[in-house]
Amino acid sequence: MNLQACLSVIALLIPLSTQAQTPVAHGGDVTVTMPGLVSEQATEDESAEIEIMFRRFETLSRVVERLPDGIRTVTLTTDPEVEAALVSHVAGMVGRVTTGEDPKIPIQSPTLDILFLRGSGIDSVVEPVAGGVAVTQTSADPEVVQALHRHADEVTDLVERGMVAVHERIGTHNH
Repeated sequence: MNLQACLSVIALLIPLSTQAQTPVAHGGDVTVTMPGLVSEQATEDESAEIEIMFRRFETLSRVVERLPDGIRTVTLTTDPEVEAALVSHVAGMVGRVTTGEDPKIPIQSPTLDILFLRGSGIDSVVEPVAGGVAVTQTSADPEVVQALHRHADEVTDLVERGMVAVHERIGTHNH
């Protein structure tokens, strides 16, 4: 299934109430509750999706397979609202990588820089699965493959430890 067809299928799987939801589920404003998720390039919905996943990271699980030319990941959740945010986030970010549209979210990892710069050289397959999403990304560029591996590890750390992982990484890069 090509990326556009997959994104269309994913859009159908996301409940309309979640698609239209700009404020985060707990009634807060992401610009106040988690300002590190807000940028001029990211939409309010994108920031809200990330906030939902961070606030409920305990509901997420993830398996990563390192391929010689990329990765295959399966990320699942037990929470339907987190699932909608997850599927939408993955589809949106894969689309952004493909077109080189970096959202420049303040807390994002520097690992993403090369992926946004060389995204047209990444083959991505996004597959909705029960409870979440499977993603396969491959590239002929060895530096991109390294970045895909590194990013997969970073996301797994986020799934396991939530914002603690972000705060540790940011602290490491600022010293």
